[in-house]
Amino acid sequence: MIMGKVVAINISEKKGVPKKTIEYGEFIENFGLKGDAHGGSWHRQVSFLGQESIDKMKARGVKGLCTGKFAENITTEGIELYSLGIGTKLHIGEVIFEITQIGKECHQKCAIYHQVGDCVMPKEGIFARVLKAGVVRPGEEIVILEE
Repeated sequence: MIMGKVVAINISEKKGVPKKTIEYGEFIENFGLKGDAHGGSWHRQVSFLGQESIDKMKARGVKGLCTGKFAENITTEGIELYSLGIGTKLHIGEVIFEITQIGKECHQKCAIYHQVGDCVMPKEGIFARVLKAGVVRPGEEIVILEE
């Protein structure tokens, strides 16, 4: 079932910084996004955040928000990511992801939190591991394989 689409692919070489948007992402099985600081053999290989969540923060007065500012690898549209269950598989482009975590604890409050007193990534961002490698490009459909 098609639920949404990819808005952007984002990458950073260091943890704790906003990610820059790239033309396409090469995802490696059981690692994550090639060249991304968060890649590795763990359960949070790839992060996702919906454009709708970013728009909520814009509506609260946060200036200068664009894809990658919340350090998400994949910015999506048209799907309520945080309502999907752990273990749900997503097929995007050539890649199959499995959701491993919904939200995260925010240990060090980010600049956005300090600006408005809240941040969406800890509540609405999701994390996944790469089950099948391949390339994902902006505009590609997100298909839910199973929940």
